[in-house]
Amino acid sequence: MLTVVVVDAFTETAFKGNPAAVCFLEEDEEKDVEWLQAVAREFNISITCFLTRVAASGTEDSSPRFRLRWFTPVAEVNLCGHATLAATHALFTSGKVDSDTIQYVTLSGTLTAKRVSEIETAGTSTYQNGDAPGFSIELVFPVVPISECDSENASSLSRVFDGASIVEVKKTAKDDLLVVFSSGKAVEDLQPQFDKIRSCAGRGIIITGLAQPDSGFDYVNRFFCPKLGVNEDHVCGSANCFLAPYWSKKLRKNDFVVYAASSRGGVVNVCLDEQNQRVMLRGKAVTVMTGSILV
Repeated sequence: MLTVVVVDAFTETAFKGNPAAVCFLEEDEEKDVEWLQAVAREFNISITCFLTRVAASGTEDSSPRFRLRWFTPVAEVNLCGHATLAATHALFTSGKVDSDTIQYVTLSGTLTAKRVSEIETAGTSTYQNGDAPGFSIELVFPVVPISECDSENASSLSRVFDGASIVEVKKTAKDDLLVVFSSGKAVEDLQPQFDKIRSCAGRGIIITGLAQPDSGFDYVNRFFCPKLGVNEDHVCGSANCFLAPYWSKKLRKNDFVVYAASSRGGVVNVCLDEQNQRVMLRGKAVTVMTGSILV
């Protein structure tokens, strides 16, 4: 019998943000990919992730290490921000770790997560938006490069988005399209047509635009990925691995407060470390369900 928790990530309010199912596997328990995918299909939310503790060795530091895998309802993916935050929240709040730092062994290499106390948060103005009593979690992810998109793809996207005013189109190293709208309001107001989005090249489409003045945010975004069984990913943390470098060049800054403009909404505090090519993602999470997998 395996423990599972459902956590809403990048929010401090239940039923907001982005939900993820976090499944705890035993160290000596090997589950095949078909079983893992079947569990993700059963939950049928954007991401179900699986944690397995990695035994410590004498050469490692004192931070606990876990193998972490992420599955949509139809496929395994190699990077996911909100489920990593959800997994970290589950580990910290369950008492399964006694450290403020956790390392994850993933398909994208070793990723680090840490607990950030309210005292530390209050001393960093960049991260004050949306903070509540308790603690935040900071993830350290790699920058995802972007490149130019061919003109044929760019011209077809305006039709996909019903004539929306598109400023720029890029392609990411994760095979997603980055579409820059003329305003954040246009991003928020879009009524997506998922059949049209599914027909586009690449894996998924992230749309973004400058946040409205006095909103308290720097830019907004939404991520659509119907090919992977996720029509809209309510808060895509890992999208900021390429959005932060993009907006850094436009806005000439490296610290951002980002709004995910899905129906559930969510806030991601982002800091770009240009020198080390890393992106720090900070947010909160709420546990909404606990249970067991019986098979």
